[in-house]
Amino acid sequence: MLTLAELRETDIADVAKAFAVLNKSEQQYRRYFAEQETLSRFVLVARSDGAVAGYVTIVWHSDYAPFREAGIPEIQDFNVLPAFRRQRIGSRLMEEAERLVAKRSHVCGIGVGLHHDYGAAQRLYALRGYVPDARGITSHGRRVNWGDEVKIDDDLVLWLTKPIS
Repeated sequence: MLTLAELRETDIADVAKAFAVLNKSEQQYRRYFAEQETLSRFVLVARSDGAVAGYVTIVWHSDYAPFREAGIPEIQDFNVLPAFRRQRIGSRLMEEAERLVAKRSHVCGIGVGLHHDYGAAQRLYALRGYVPDARGITSHGRRVNWGDEVKIDDDLVLWLTKPIS
């Protein structure tokens, strides 16, 4: 049975332990919880038969200037553990995140890495109707311009949006 619930402080150790395999730290989830307490972020945790399976966060005021200036909330740090992939858990997390965003905005934003490790996410976002925001890509938060040389890493990002109702 799949359950989706807001991150509670008592969940932090379980989530950190489950995602240690993906080099995620307990400190990260403590920060997320603190941001959730100040209403700047919302964290949704998925459990399959009680085991942590994935999570997604929503940042209400994005660091990406075009989203922030347009008031577009950003889905951020979306993860499903490898053992739980291809079971619609990611789709359920995204559906609920989009439902929550729709209460505040008619548009949802998300950034996706360009490295091949993000291939499944790139495909999922396209299938869910996300399209590039037509501003190109960023590297470490800065726009990449013609002729720039950049390092291919987790911070080379294409920004996408989706109209939601």
